[in-house]
Amino acid sequence: MRQRLVAAGAVVLLGTVLGGWGVGGVLRVREIDREIAAAERAIAALRTRAEQLTATIDRLRNDPAYIEKLAREEHGLVREGETVLKFPAKSK
Repeated sequence: MRQRLVAAGAVVLLGTVLGGWGVGGVLRVREIDREIAAAERAIAALRTRAEQLTATIDRLRNDPAYIEKLAREEHGLVREGETVLKFPAKSK
């Protein structure tokens, strides 16, 4: 009788431990799935950015008009004989 009670207690304890681990395992799988989805979104964003940078590199190598545009807009360069007019920004 006592052995049966100890055996039953051991089975219940084992079942509880395995049941708890199983639930924890399911939760961990869900967490990993979320991490994978987030990583896939990040990869897609990085691929898009890489494509944009590749297009910019191509323009810098092959498009003189683009280079001139950047020189004028970002560095304030002008051609000889040109006059630059600067207007104050409109207040909001």
